[in-house]
Amino acid sequence: MTEVPEPVVDLRSDTLTRPTDGMREAMARAEVGDDVYGEDPTVNALEALAAERLGKASALFVPSGTMGNLISVLAHCGRGDEMILGADAHIFYYEQGGAAGFGGVHPRTLANRADGTLDLAEVEAAIRVDNDHYPVSRLIALENTHNRCGGRVLGVDYMDAAAELAHSRGLRLHVDGARIWNAAVALGVSPARLLAGADSVSACLSKGLSAPVGSVVAGDRDFVRRARRLRKALGGGMRQAGVIAAAGIVALEEMVDRLAEDHTNARRLAEGLAALDGVYLSPTAVETNLVYFDLAEVDAPTLCDALAARGILMSPTGTTGIRAVTHRHVSAADVERTLAAVAETLRAAAA
Repeated sequence: MTEVPEPVVDLRSDTLTRPTDGMREAMARAEVGDDVYGEDPTVNALEALAAERLGKASALFVPSGTMGNLISVLAHCGRGDEMILGADAHIFYYEQGGAAGFGGVHPRTLANRADGTLDLAEVEAAIRVDNDHYPVSRLIALENTHNRCGGRVLGVDYMDAAAELAHSRGLRLHVDGARIWNAAVALGVSPARLLAGADSVSACLSKGLSAPVGSVVAGDRDFVRRARRLRKALGGGMRQAGVIAAAGIVALEEMVDRLAEDHTNARRLAEGLAALDGVYLSPTAVETNLVYFDLAEVDAPTLCDALAARGILMSPTGTTGIRAVTHRHVSAADVERTLAAVAETLRAAAA
């Protein structure tokens, strides 16, 4: 009798989540129109719902978080203007330098602290004075949760203080909120409260929320008017987009609260990994659904290859580092199976 292999446990990213049955049903029956004309009722409903949840006057549906961030930066900054952001920010690290390439926006990077924040005293010192030799500081960009800093959450007080600093110096504050829903759930506050001082936010509907595609950008009405023009210029004008916007509505109405389960599973994974010889991480630093850990004696690609042979997928982040991401398709039992596989693989490597 042929043995049936166990299902793969895919911890590479929460971008791997598949749409729910409810999303598929909503997509099949979605009422649509031409969104470029503003006539798709499902897109309009999604944008209104997202604006309400994010506490902003208006919102715009965009194909991706990267486009959402690029649109937001270009809506705030002109050519030669400067934005201040972390050296580990997704906008700086993973988005092809789009703000510079397409908009001529100059990035001024500062070191992220371990919790994902920027030192606001350093931010203030980085804001340019009026001098013909300098670019004009226009924007501060934060990331919440912070990916490369381990999914860390930037708290309400910090977000408020960053906004107050930006506005006191005539700058705007943009938040890369790809996982802002995770941050809000972890803090037990609404996204609107967390973003109260922000001038704009880009928030993903995929990732942990399981929509198949799409993000929203939100801000005041003038910002969204500029953003809509930029979306068209960047090739992001969509027609009968209600078919995918319908899944986004389900994501916001049904999928946010369940992110707490992903956080619980990530903490259990972190605690189990930290108990293994040769694995280094601080479980208390795991606040949401991202688990980063380091290895002492086995290189990360080798361990990931060995785990893949056992049906466990993770992503190496270098020669010693690995990232694992919990999401809707990773159960508590999957976490225990993963811990057992890592332990067995490390023991085999040490033998």
